[in-house]
Amino acid sequence: MDLLLLLKAAIMGIVEGITEFLPISSTGHLILASELMNFWTKEKSDVFVIAIQMGAIAAVIYEYWGRLWGAATGMVTGEEKGRRLGFGLILASIPIVLIGLTFGQTVKELLFNNIAIAMGLIIGGLIIIWIEKNPPQVRAQEVEDLTIKDAIWIGLIQVLSLIPGTSRSGATIIGAMFLGVSRKAATEFSFFLGIPVIVGAGLLDLYQSYHVFEGTQDWLVIGVGLIVSFVSALFLIRILVAYVAKRDFMFFAWYRIFSGLLILLFAFTGWKLW
Repeated sequence: MDLLLLLKAAIMGIVEGITEFLPISSTGHLILASELMNFWTKEKSDVFVIAIQMGAIAAVIYEYWGRLWGAATGMVTGEEKGRRLGFGLILASIPIVLIGLTFGQTVKELLFNNIAIAMGLIIGGLIIIWIEKNPPQVRAQEVEDLTIKDAIWIGLIQVLSLIPGTSRSGATIIGAMFLGVSRKAATEFSFFLGIPVIVGAGLLDLYQSYHVFEGTQDWLVIGVGLIVSFVSALFLIRILVAYVAKRDFMFFAWYRIFSGLLILLFAFTGWKLW
């Protein structure tokens, strides 16, 4: 039993749980953490990074089970707000599923690198600053107030998150705010929208790449990452919802820009942090 490998998996789980729902790119942070710790082989690490995101999504399902159930049953019973939310989530998920299945592997091969991550972080940070300094008028205070048209537009914006460093949460939250959705509702819709996307991507990646794992220990490593990401994400969700009710995303914007510039510095100079 490689205890050091399990410890690294737990650290990766914490990174995932903390960053998945923040507009700072969880995939980018996981790739960098993996390189920093020399975590596993690249082939196994790439699958691990996608798979443990399902732990964070399980935290969303646990935390919002009542509202998610209302959306699911609303599509059958016809209850207006539940039906709109349920169909909105389905329609918003279609663009990234289609583009991901078609170009996902190509994107992974071409853009899973430090330069792409850095540029995604910097550009996303600048967009967040612009939105926060030029806030649109809010017309949708709660998630259930979003229209089907809003959901489709947010789904199209979510496609940008296929680029590492962009951040799925960042793209969907800022995209929703641009459409006039409140910061809190945009954040919660981003939580919900991650369920079909991340679970689908995680299961597909595991199915396509399960052959890279060898024996019980490899699956134990994934299990540790999933459990730790679930617990850490649960705490983050509660903290973030309370945070966005009172504050803006400027801190995360400057964090993205600083991180992106730091990554570029080390990439072009060849310097090492370790």
